[in-house]
Amino acid sequence: MEVIVAKTAGFCFGVKRAVKQVYEQIEKAKEPVYTYGPIIHNREVVRDLEEKGVKVLDTEEELGRLSSGTVIIRSHGVGRRVYQILEGSGAEIVDATCPFVKKIHRIVQEQEAQGRRVIIIGDPGHPEVQGIRGWAGEGTLVVKDISQVDDLPIKQGEPLSLVAQTTFNYKKFQDMVEKFEKKGYDIIVLNTICSATQERQVEASHIASMVDVMIVIGDRKSSNSQKLYEICHEKCKNTYFIQTVGDFNPECVNSVRNVGITAGASTPEQIIEEVHANAGIKRV
Repeated sequence: MEVIVAKTAGFCFGVKRAVKQVYEQIEKAKEPVYTYGPIIHNREVVRDLEEKGVKVLDTEEELGRLSSGTVIIRSHGVGRRVYQILEGSGAEIVDATCPFVKKIHRIVQEQEAQGRRVIIIGDPGHPEVQGIRGWAGEGTLVVKDISQVDDLPIKQGEPLSLVAQTTFNYKKFQDMVEKFEKKGYDIIVLNTICSATQERQVEASHIASMVDVMIVIGDRKSSNSQKLYEICHEKCKNTYFIQTVGDFNPECVNSVRNVGITAGASTPEQIIEEVHANAGIKRV
């Protein structure tokens, strides 16, 4: 059986950087260490950090009650209001926001200052999108599906700026941009899908088109992992989405000629290797 493993599988730069910062704080901190929301969307990593004493804070009210300790802002980033709350508390701030996400925060502020309404292409329920929205104006709109474009409360001639969630499906982003352009809107398009995401999606699509079975490893809450599954499933109907080796059924790769494997940006190398070993697949 031939196995094709995506070279881009596993932690991206931003995730690796964020996780490293948390472990560094654990080593040197004399006071409690917190993250605002899970540092990344991977339950195995979050569980390991909790076992080492890191506590996840989920609300602004919890942040406001802190009088000490270290709060790590996760890779997805947060809005301006969260920084204001933390600056008014007694906690130390460690900012682990992905640099690609930080760039979007600057972009939306600049575009708002120029009088353009910001349109975010992404999932309104995702923390990254919520954080981006927290740096833009009240008129900012979030669009997840192309079917929503026709019903947006936009006046003809109103200047718009389109940005994207860093992990959004690149092809869908292109389709939505085309839809906006066909409606004759005055738009500036800023492709803020991170390069690592684009490379991962392109490679996953290519591999899935060549194999009998495709395995996508990632957390169910991971946006980029979900996008990888959607992309792979379009090319290979025998695509399986698993979170850990415990979800893997070796029978799915029995009697097939070739298998493809990729993993989301929040998937640790250890989990990828465990799936390989359990499937009898060696990474080369």
